Amino acid sequence: MHTSRLILMSARKTIRKKLLAVHRKLREAHMLAKGLISTRHPVLVHIIPIRRCNLACTYCNEYDDFSKPVPTEEMFARIDRLGAMGTSIITISGGEPLLHPDLDAIIARIRKNRIMAGMITNGYLLVADRIEKLNRAGLEYLQISIDNVKPDEVSKKSLKVLDQKLELLAKHAEFQVNINSVLGSGVADPEDALTVAHRAVELGFTSTVGILHDHNGQLEPLGSREQEIFEEIISLEKRSFTRINKFQHNIAKGLENDWRCRAGARYLYICEDGLVHYCSQQRGYPGVPLLQYTDEQRQREFLTKKGCAPRCTVSCVHQTSAMDSWRSPQTIDNGSAPSAQGLVQLSGSSSRD
Repeated sequence: MHTSRLILMSARKTIRKKLLAVHRKLREAHMLAKGLISTRHPVLVHIIPIRRCNLACTYCNEYDDFSKPVPTEEMFARIDRLGAMGTSIITISGGEPLLHPDLDAIIARIRKNRIMAGMITNGYLLVADRIEKLNRAGLEYLQISIDNVKPDEVSKKSLKVLDQKLELLAKHAEFQVNINSVLGSGVADPEDALTVAHRAVELGFTSTVGILHDHNGQLEPLGSREQEIFEEIISLEKRSFTRINKFQHNIAKGLENDWRCRAGARYLYICEDGLVHYCSQQRGYPGVPLLQYTDEQRQREFLTKKGCAPRCTVSCVHQTSAMDSWRSPQTIDNGSAPSAQGLVQLSGSSSRD
């Protein structure tokens, strides 16, 4: 009897996961249609509920070891404002978002505003019960970036450390899980990225790959074997909105991209202080409080050229801007807009987006 009950419970969970996956696809389709019809709303927002992280990866400039969580009511006010703007997706990032004591309530608030809810985490704090709570809160997407097979002095986000967490996600998560691997400057063994990608697919997750800047924050072409690995991982990626990756082929070759960055309009990065920025690597532009950020300001940013765009590797901004590549040429040349020289080293398209 006990065995039969377990089998029944497992079957019910499988059916529920499939139904939720269909529901996500329908919401994605609605999001894309809405984005193509109108340019008057943000498509994707990254929001930071806490800057503190429990790790200290040497390449990362998006964390500290002391910041307190953003008060929950302030997070609610920001999410409600994004809801009023018509935002399609909010991804919670950090720091390490699982350190926020009211993370589940924040996720639930996103869903209450009829916004798709995602999260980027290093995965260290995931246990079975925590995953089930994320299910109940309504999380729809989760990404973990794994930088190597074994931990080293650069990053502890290794497959060896996190593999048990991945198995827990495969067993318990009702949301989509994406595993992101990295290639480029600072990666000791590029074969690690391939190992990580194949393990992700083996567990039923999606897999993506990001490319690091060099130590000066500039594009650096991948080596021949790295480019082969890059292409193999790309071939593993399933088709969806987040698999818009044509720009990455240029990045892999160290070439600039000619595109219209819509950061500040279609993509927003909201820091722990509640300010709107172009992205995690251009904090300070435009630096306006979200609660005071007007439709007119967003429309101006939609039409503003960004000096950092040609050498940008932040994939979420590329992907979000892609739906508007065919319209509204950027006619405003903002003299204060950042250039490529302002970029800092990041696994930008890799570990944080």
